Amino acid sequence: MIKFSILIANYNNGKYFRDCYNSLISQTYENWEVIIVDDASTDNSVEIIKSFIGKDPRFKLYYNTTNQGCGFTKRECMKYAEGEVCAYLDPDDALYPEAMERTVQEFLNENSIVAAYSQMMLCSEDLIPDKVFAGTKKFYNDRYFFNCPIQFAHFFTFKKEIYLKGSGINPMLTSAVDQDLYLKILEHGDVRYIKEPLYLYRLHSNGISQHSAKPKAKESFAKVIHDTMKRRGIKKINNQMVPETYTNSQEIYELLDYQTNKLHRLINKIKVTLNL
Repeated sequence: MIKFSILIANYNNGKYFRDCYNSLISQTYENWEVIIVDDASTDNSVEIIKSFIGKDPRFKLYYNTTNQGCGFTKRECMKYAEGEVCAYLDPDDALYPEAMERTVQEFLNENSIVAAYSQMMLCSEDLIPDKVFAGTKKFYNDRYFFNCPIQFAHFFTFKKEIYLKGSGINPMLTSAVDQDLYLKILEHGDVRYIKEPLYLYRLHSNGISQHSAKPKAKESFAKVIHDTMKRRGIKKINNQMVPETYTNSQEIYELLDYQTNKLHRLINKIKVTLNL
């Protein structure tokens, strides 16, 4: 039976952890563990987390002695993961009860895939479901795919053995960490799209990927794309030279403008259809 590792990087999200915890202990799948790494929270996160997990051996809590940021903390989570399949869950979000079971089935059905991802449900601050995030779609995975425009997000699950083949999460990143992970994992094989929401995404003012954090995330993502181009040995894209060194985000996004035009999207849609 496949073991599933849920990885939680926490920083000052203790007040939302109850919903996260309840969704984990309500899973229909039984063989799982939860790795939590607290990034030197300044609220009462650690006390709250401890009060919920108690002595449950399925939950393992670790700490950064100083605040290190999202990339470092998520990389730390992977150090402790023992499961064959892993996925990140933000402590202010939650999973549908069948999330793990539904995902594991994809890996059992097709052993060659390296990852599987689902749709996610956008929720209010009280985690009341509102609507399915429209940006998550099935895509055609090739070396020029840079998740632009966005075509998937949570719930992204991947094989630990595949993660270990690459350089892993960049510990220097403070945003676009997930996108960096997606692009690295997808260099090693095929991915399955689960066309149903398995992840509950909470929208609130403190979310690191929301509102004021977006300009910084856009800059980080441009750096991730450039790193990906260099890692994949891409010298030209759409007949334009890829810069040797990163200078600014506009230069990178201009290289990808062609990916947003109607013809390119139509071609990709045909590729996705033929790849069914």
